[in-house]
Amino acid sequence: MIAQNLELIKLKITENTSLIAVSKTKPIESITEAYEAGQRIFGENKAQEMSAKHQALPNDIEWHMIGHLQSNKVKYIAPFVALIHSVDSLDLLKEINKQALKNNRIIPILLQFHIAEEESKFGLSLEESEVILSSADFSAMKNIEVCGVMGMATFSDRPEQIRKEFQNLKSIFSTIKNHFFMENLNFKEISMGMSGDFQIAIEEGSTMVRVGSSIFGGR
Repeated sequence: MIAQNLELIKLKITENTSLIAVSKTKPIESITEAYEAGQRIFGENKAQEMSAKHQALPNDIEWHMIGHLQSNKVKYIAPFVALIHSVDSLDLLKEINKQALKNNRIIPILLQFHIAEEESKFGLSLEESEVILSSADFSAMKNIEVCGVMGMATFSDRPEQIRKEFQNLKSIFSTIKNHFFMENLNFKEISMGMSGDFQIAIEEGSTMVRVGSSIFGGR
C-alpha cells in the first residue's frame, strides 16, 4: 500500500519539488517499505527517535528534522541530519552551530516562520528573522548554512486562506533572499505543504513538501 501511495503522490508533484516522507511515529517496517519503493528522504519530529531510526536503517537515507527542536536535543542528530527545517530562534542556531563544529560539519537549516492563524504553531516573524540575520552572532557562525524557509499553514478547509498563507511565506523568502542571500545559490528552499494542502503549496512555489498520512496512512 505504501508503495502505491508514494507512486500516486509522485505523479502530483513537480520534478523540482522534493518529497519528504514524514515517518514520525511510524515503525521501521513501514519506513523500509517506502525505502524499497525508492523513497530516500524521511522527516522526523523527535531527535531521539530520529537517531534510533538512523542507526537501524540504510545509511543513504537523508534525515530531515521537521518538528520543533529543543537546543538540548541537537546533539542527538548533529552527526548525520541532512536538513533542519524548524529553526525558530537565535539560541537554537547557536547550538546547531556548536554541535556542527564538534562534528566537523556544516549543517543546512531552514528558518521556520509563523504564517498560520493558530497561536500553537512555532515560527519567527519577518522582523525577528531580520534581527537574527543582521546580528554579529549570526555572522560569526561558520558551521551552519541557511538554505531557505519553512512554514505551516492553518489547519483549515478554506483553500483561499491556505493559499494566502503560502503566498506570504513565498514573499518572506523573496525578501530575505534579496536582503541577505542574493549571492548564495544554496538559499533556494521553500518547505511548505503537507498531506492536505501540498498541491496548493506547489502551485505557490514550494520546493519541498512534507507528506505523512497520505503515504503511511493515519495514526
